[in-house]
Amino acid sequence: MSERLGQQLVVENRPGAGSNIAAELALRALPDGYTLLLATAANTINATLYPTLNFDFVRDIAPIGPVGTSRFVMVVNPELPAETVPEFITYVKANPGKVNLASPGVGSSPHIFGELFNMMAGIKLVHIPYRGSILADLLSGQVQVFFSSVPSTIAYIRAGNLRALGVTSEKRLKQLPDVPAIAEFLPGYEASGWDGIVAPKSTPSEIVEKLSNEIGTVVADPDIRKHLEDLAVEPMSMTAGEFGAFIAAEAEKWAEVVKAANIRLE
Repeated sequence: MSERLGQQLVVENRPGAGSNIAAELALRALPDGYTLLLATAANTINATLYPTLNFDFVRDIAPIGPVGTSRFVMVVNPELPAETVPEFITYVKANPGKVNLASPGVGSSPHIFGELFNMMAGIKLVHIPYRGSILADLLSGQVQVFFSSVPSTIAYIRAGNLRALGVTSEKRLKQLPDVPAIAEFLPGYEASGWDGIVAPKSTPSEIVEKLSNEIGTVVADPDIRKHLEDLAVEPMSMTAGEFGAFIAAEAEKWAEVVKAANIRLE
């Protein structure tokens, strides 16, 4: 985009509060097209997870365009006596309170994806939030299941150190062609990460349109597409309006999960 716009884009990382610090900073900036936010699925989860935010993520943005969607995979320790999603569900029902779901923290995408699985499967996994690495405990069997990004665990899956029960996308992935989609057993299940660009509300429509067109062109570039696909990120193509509708739908979907599972930040 820097090359196409003829202007340097500066990336300013503002971590903290589950990405809410960066989001508020960007959405409170002047709506002149010079401050943008790399939004993610976490922003739509946070809209309900954090009840006292100083902004409304859906209302206070000018959607510009998506970059891509990242897929996750449900992995278990191989010692768990379940080789398929139905066998896993049966095992959990027969062993209530004994199967632990690991995640990077309360309200994180892997946690929420697991809670959606709970809801649709009619089970209850014991959530274990981590501050550090999950893999050591997962590999040793201290925790049994994890909804992981594909790049994080694909090497362990291929080596047989972890068993993949299903991918969270609607269809199978070319990176893991032998792993079924969870939706093959729980119709309608879909849970993915995504990235896209938004601007503050009231950003002029001509600026939004120009930036949207540039993002779409960059994401469509064959070299960029290959780079994203190598990272298990599927490039996305939407107009600004379509992206806005997608964000609103994601926020509504995850609000139902957060409320149904009574997820609260400690």
